[in-house]
Amino acid sequence: MLRIAVPNKGMLSEPAWNMLQEAGYRLRSNPRQLVVQDPDNDIELFYLRPLDIAVYVGRGTIDVGITGHDLLLNSGTEAEMHMKLGFGASTFRFAAPNDSDFQTLEDIQGKRVGTSFDKLVHDYLTEHGIEAETIHLDGAVESSVQLGVADLIADVVSTGTTLRNAGLRIFADPIMHSEAVLIRSPRLDPKDERLTVLSRRLQGVLTAQRYVLMDYDIPVSKVAAAVAVTPGFESPTVSPLHDKQWNAVRVMVPKAKVNQLMDKLYEVGARAIIVTALQASRM
Repeated sequence: MLRIAVPNKGMLSEPAWNMLQEAGYRLRSNPRQLVVQDPDNDIELFYLRPLDIAVYVGRGTIDVGITGHDLLLNSGTEAEMHMKLGFGASTFRFAAPNDSDFQTLEDIQGKRVGTSFDKLVHDYLTEHGIEAETIHLDGAVESSVQLGVADLIADVVSTGTTLRNAGLRIFADPIMHSEAVLIRSPRLDPKDERLTVLSRRLQGVLTAQRYVLMDYDIPVSKVAAAVAVTPGFESPTVSPLHDKQWNAVRVMVPKAKVNQLMDKLYEVGARAIIVTALQASRM
């Protein structure tokens, strides 16, 4: 069986569970269940702490896992990123007190940095020639300056509200942009058929989330112009209608551009434009 680790809590957990469920895998039936056997799909699912997943994949017997790219880099293990999963986007930034003199990366020289990602921060500062002390904290990093543990912090930032409430402001360039990723064990062959199936299923879910199916009728004389607007993947499906002057077109289009494409198709001459959500796909 392929052993898969997923977050048991946190911002990545529910999107990860939903993705696996949409990919056809069995999930736990109650929140206390930490291991799920899915013999129909030949997998074993483990619910683990998000911070530990890369460690279990890199050093243990877990084959693949879903975690944040930042957590992977901070783990210091040999686990490898296999594919991006398109959710859980975040930015990792430095922040300092509003009334401090911190403006550039060089201002961190010789200072104390409070963070839950001490390896990631240390590696980043070393890469840029900055010597500073990283103070490891498991939570409430934004309080470390006020409580005298650190001079500044490095943490994941989304809206910045938490930082502002703590009297902190962002400075310098982002340390990194992160998102959820599928990682694999260094002992697992990248061409392993089980991994190939999992990757194909997850990619199918991503495609279904990002694309929709569009159907429309178009005069035969304007098919070429319509296809130029909606070229699809390989090519749209074009079928004759009862009225020989019209064709029906079926094509996949990006969900984010649906309304713009409908406007352009209507201008070209398309009518009866219908959009249908996708449940799953294999491309």
